[in-house]
Amino acid sequence: MKPTILVTNDDGVTAPGIHALVDALKSLGNIVVVAPDRPMSAMGHAITIGDPLRLEAVDEFGDVEAFQCSGTPVDCVKLAVDKIIGKKPDLCVSGINHGSNSSINVIYSGTMSAAMEAAIEGIPAAGFSLLDYSFSGNMTVAKKYSRLIAEKILSEGIPDDVLLNVNIPALPESGIKGMRICRQAVAKWEEEFDERTDPRGRKYYWLTGKFENHDLGHDSDEWALANGFVSVVPVQFDFTAHKAIEFLKNKWHLHEQD
Repeated sequence: MKPTILVTNDDGVTAPGIHALVDALKSLGNIVVVAPDRPMSAMGHAITIGDPLRLEAVDEFGDVEAFQCSGTPVDCVKLAVDKIIGKKPDLCVSGINHGSNSSINVIYSGTMSAAMEAAIEGIPAAGFSLLDYSFSGNMTVAKKYSRLIAEKILSEGIPDDVLLNVNIPALPESGIKGMRICRQAVAKWEEEFDERTDPRGRKYYWLTGKFENHDLGHDSDEWALANGFVSVVPVQFDFTAHKAIEFLKNKWHLHEQD
């Protein structure tokens, strides 16, 4: 029996990236698409609780069953499992995102939060991103590596409570040196808010800034991407800082009670 593969994203059901992902994986199993009805980038793990959610069947992918959802990427996964598929799929893939989700971007990413929601539900999952923000970017290499990694997950599996954050350089295939299993680089956005005035004299603010990578390690996703490798970072949704537990117990001198 062919595996059931849920495909979603945060750029919207009409984005070229999700069409490329469906095209890359459609021969691997039974594809079901549930994606936002509009762009939902940088939504993180937001869910809809104060408004009704709507699902509408769409004819976007030929004979592939597809729906657009009025909610967030995480909403899409929740509804897909509960109302569309009615069971846990064998794999959930999110993307192909138009733009990087490496390093700290994983925190903000709707693409990765959709995959993370699947992982929370015990579904093997991965998010795919191409380092090209243009909707007309060439998806050939991204399709190749998305399929390769999906095949690996289906055949070999991944650890429980783990998902994969996959980023692909915007390079021709001849420029890709392969894949590297990496850690998340220690980097962040140095943000500023540009203050402006609207025609009515009211102030408003536009988020600006630049990405700063101060991580000099050769085992990080940022290094891999800068050097022509597809980066594959195992991500977990357990945010516990395990190494800090003993520090806090010892330094704070807390007395535990049974």
